[in-house]
Amino acid sequence: MTHAISTHPYFGIFFLLVLTAGAFYGVLVLQRLISRKLSRLDTEKLKMSLYECGPRVNKQPNSISIQFYLIALLFILFDVEIVFMFPWAIDFKLLGWFGFVEMILFILLLAIGFAYAWKKGALEWHSIK
Repeated sequence: MTHAISTHPYFGIFFLLVLTAGAFYGVLVLQRLISRKLSRLDTEKLKMSLYECGPRVNKQPNSISIQFYLIALLFILFDVEIVFMFPWAIDFKLLGWFGFVEMILFILLLAIGFAYAWKKGALEWHSIK
């Protein structure tokens, strides 16, 4: 029975999967133990202490405006779409009219998305008062 299991074509892959999962879990446990041993638990005093000069530090939540997220998301969206235009530009003659119409539709879809984001105010920077 054990000979049949060890000669199976996927036995090596399964063995490597089990070995990798075990090694990952072992490293995770070891890292957690070491970090707990080496970490300092009295850092709250250091965070609340004065640095050179200035007013006392007040505890307040660190909140990031949703505007940063929207601008970054729109940047990545339009940046990735521009990257898709490079292969089209290289094979422009090979694609012919079909490629031209596809790119016009693609740019039209981009323009609709841009107009929607503009209309919703995603590109306006709101000041915090």
